[in-house]
Amino acid sequence: MGQALINAEMLGWARERAGLSIAMLAEKLKQPEDKVAAWEAGEARPTFRQAQQFAQQVHVPFGYLFLREPPEDDLPIPDLRTVGDHAAREISVDLKDVMRDVLRRQIWYRDYQIAMDDSAAAVVGRARSSMTADAIVTDMREWLEVPPHPERGRWDDYFRELVQRIERLGILVMRSGIVGNNTRRVLSVDEFRGFAIADSVAPVIFINTADVPEARLFTLVHELAHIWLGESGISDGDPANRRRTEKLCNAVAAEFLVPEEEFFGSSQTGVKAK
Repeated sequence: MGQALINAEMLGWARERAGLSIAMLAEKLKQPEDKVAAWEAGEARPTFRQAQQFAQQVHVPFGYLFLREPPEDDLPIPDLRTVGDHAAREISVDLKDVMRDVLRRQIWYRDYQIAMDDSAAAVVGRARSSMTADAIVTDMREWLEVPPHPERGRWDDYFRELVQRIERLGILVMRSGIVGNNTRRVLSVDEFRGFAIADSVAPVIFINTADVPEARLFTLVHELAHIWLGESGISDGDPANRRRTEKLCNAVAAEFLVPEEEFFGSSQTGVKAK
């Protein structure tokens, strides 16, 4: 089989984007390290089949290997995750691929909403960051028609019911724990728990279902708070996150799911706990 006339510089970019060393990639390809290094250095060319396998292992379209320079790889929503006092680590290729898939579907959903003459989701941006969590929760409950102390039952039943109520407001809720249909590419809960796209016409919430059911429920309301605030972002759900928006969304999710009055018991002191 003839050699693939790929751009050697794209090989190194694609491998690094996937977070793989030459040794790791060589093992996946079942090729000697020096051969893979020679491909990247432009000293040798892979066969067409080897180039296809390379693209598969680094999770890029095969055609990318023929480009003159890497495509834009930035994502259009803010990264709100943190690790202690430091910014979160670089976004993985798995998360990037999931977000691109969600954005493609969001574009379709937007066109659908416009075609159906549903030109705006009224709840997007209803809240302000200056509002208290209680005030935002009260407004969310009114729109969702959820009482302050609902009969929750099982976590998964309550989750499904909330999803249905949220989608009736024109918010698309997507859920997955893998990249596309690839069961080998499991999404990392340590990296992210969800994200929100606060589009005024076609808002979207994505939930990482690799997480435990109780945490998914918290993430659902956390991301809904992002929609209410009109702010897109990737979230880790970390209670230690010091970003103002994340702290507020965490407080909204906690108050929505377990009201402070219900948690402490209104009959203990007659005074709301602080």
